[in-house]
Amino acid sequence: MKMEELVREIERLKEERSAIIMAHNYQLPEIQDIADFLGDSLELARKAVNVDADVIVFAGVDFMAETAKILNPEKTVLLPSKRATCAMANMLKVEHILKAKEQYPDAPVVLYVNTTAETKAYADVTVTSANAVKIVEKLDSDVIIFGPDKNLASYVAKQTGKKVIPVPEYGHCYVHRQFTLEDVERARRLYPNAKLMVHPECEPEVQEKADIIVSTGGMIRRAKEWNEWVVFTEHEMVYRLQKLYPDIKFHPAKEDAVCIGMKAITLNHIYESLRDMKYEVEVPREIAKKARRAIERMLEMS
Repeated sequence: MKMEELVREIERLKEERSAIIMAHNYQLPEIQDIADFLGDSLELARKAVNVDADVIVFAGVDFMAETAKILNPEKTVLLPSKRATCAMANMLKVEHILKAKEQYPDAPVVLYVNTTAETKAYADVTVTSANAVKIVEKLDSDVIIFGPDKNLASYVAKQTGKKVIPVPEYGHCYVHRQFTLEDVERARRLYPNAKLMVHPECEPEVQEKADIIVSTGGMIRRAKEWNEWVVFTEHEMVYRLQKLYPDIKFHPAKEDAVCIGMKAITLNHIYESLRDMKYEVEVPREIAKKARRAIERMLEMS
């Protein structure tokens, strides 16, 4: 099926199923183009609270689809590909949290939304890269258990002055871990007039060289502050930014900074997902109930 025909079929099935497509900023351009709502993790979580549809097709990775299901237990949530998973989210296990709580029993557990529903059930509050600093600042504790991204944990500690205990100690995003000081030097050399926008999942030494450190939503909000940027995050973000700001120049810091989980979904997967109503996301009731409290607290605090 040609792309134009595929898009028409997706639109037809959306109407037939009373469905919407929610997509993350790292999705393929053709998926971004057909999404009913496009955003970062925080924006998608906020939008998921008030979805006016019977079916949510989630073009993102599994933990995002789980969050949508937790916030919409009565709706059908579909993840178009079973391969759309997040390696970092899978690094954090319940035992990591329990072990940290033994050592720091009074410390609140703050979990990045990039976590499984099972681990979210043990969180006092969830955060995204957009609101992590704001929420940790509001917590009445100088010691925080934070997982799973150690680089975001480091950024939060630096911004808040609090003691942040990363769980696990090795938690990271393999895409953002790729960026090095050599990439910074190369960007400065190739684009001397450009500023660097860097995601807080990047290594601390890369963050230190940034002009701004922001989530993908923050990149969108702040892009208009300058006329040329080098973007240190998943390379599809450049497509999103360029489409929003055609008069501003955007360069990917690395062309091969690709999230395999995000790219596991294609237009054909979305078509098949709507056609066959697959793959439905389910979260056990007790886990969903506990995880929902942590997610809702995040939304209230941000």
